[in-house]
Amino acid sequence: MEASGHRDPSTLGYRQELKRSLRLRDLIVYGMIFMVPIAPMAIYGYVAQQSFGMVPLVYIIGIVAMVFTALSYKQMSAKFPIAGSVYSYVQRGLNPHVGFVAGWMILADYLLAPSLLYAFSAGWLHGLVPSVPTLVWLLFFVLFNTVVNVLGITLQARTNFILLAIELVCLLIFLIASVRFVFALGHGAGHLSFNPFYQPSHFNLKFIENAASIAVLSFLGFDAISTLAEETERPEKTVGNATIASLVIIGLLFVLQTYVAALVHPNYADLNPNMAFFQIAKEAGGTFLYILLIIVNAVASGIANALAAQSAISRILYSMGRDNLLPFSKFFSHVSPRFQTPVNATLLVAVISLLVASLVPQETITTLVNFGALTAFLMLNATVFVYFSIRQRGFRHVFKYLLFPLCGFVVIGYVWLGFDRTTFIFGLSWMALGILIGAVKSKGYREVPPVLKDM
Repeated sequence: MEASGHRDPSTLGYRQELKRSLRLRDLIVYGMIFMVPIAPMAIYGYVAQQSFGMVPLVYIIGIVAMVFTALSYKQMSAKFPIAGSVYSYVQRGLNPHVGFVAGWMILADYLLAPSLLYAFSAGWLHGLVPSVPTLVWLLFFVLFNTVVNVLGITLQARTNFILLAIELVCLLIFLIASVRFVFALGHGAGHLSFNPFYQPSHFNLKFIENAASIAVLSFLGFDAISTLAEETERPEKTVGNATIASLVIIGLLFVLQTYVAALVHPNYADLNPNMAFFQIAKEAGGTFLYILLIIVNAVASGIANALAAQSAISRILYSMGRDNLLPFSKFFSHVSPRFQTPVNATLLVAVISLLVASLVPQETITTLVNFGALTAFLMLNATVFVYFSIRQRGFRHVFKYLLFPLCGFVVIGYVWLGFDRTTFIFGLSWMALGILIGAVKSKGYREVPPVLKDM
């Protein structure tokens, strides 16, 4: 251990190349930015229709469902506090070759997530200002985020604080306007209501299953905190604590804003599914609030969320590159001596994001993002059980190393099995490509990275 209190990567076979400056609050903010505090605004109408208006209950179920996988991240980040996230955890906790596949699958999530976010945001702003072409918005988002990511993790952390503040202030304005609308003016429900939380006629096992499917995909992003382990002080404690904290805080914000929205407009059935929350905002606060929410949602996705996603994927590419497991690995593993960031990986992600956002349908991107993330989560939960319960013989810790990861595996597995045929075709094709690349780089899965040869 070093004097600063963190575990140096050299204990796991690597040099410290990235700038270590992040604290617990920085990681919590990063996780919140990645999950987007106002994310329910974009999908409120769809979720309301699927849940009979019980949107807050959906997110409560989501917190419970995802906390098990978050606990698995906490266990593995404490044992292996290095960049690479699920790639490094499965690689060292289960098997190096399976770890490569896990890393390859999470690449599908992080590599394409910025493209999806750019496409959404550019589309919203083009609809608001038709005279500005979508491509111009795309270029703006990509250029801004790339510059911030290249210039260093400290600048990104400061930017995250500003962006989070903007989102939270916007949310506060909505809450104040809505409380006035409902309780002072007597509109909407006119009073507190328990219906958004529980309706006996609609609450059953099928509802819980549907809610879990919706909610699990809504909370994707908390796992990205682990990609910043080598830039964090005391990562063996900080990463796990920040993962749990950001998930719970975001969940509570999701519950609060959707509950208030349900009070403003109890009859969810007559809302436009694509613009439902914005319609509700217009009822509560007028045209100004309607436009404000659209603009801030575009900023939240196209800048804040995509900024975090680009940072996460560049760290995973860097981690896999330094293990020489990707084509052009030296390119990916290059770190800027001046800024101490994986500059090549960051720039490549920017180019890919721009091309994919411009050329690939949003539905296709969404399909691969979700499949890749949940497949990696399945591998992670299995790894916690195998590594701690079997290899480390942690039989006394039944909850931590057996029941919790098992619950995480079952929840994620249920949602994973619910993907449609198209998603499986895209997802399994991506997996097959990764298995082929892994076989070539490891000479038929006979060789492992030098840092793992003594394991």
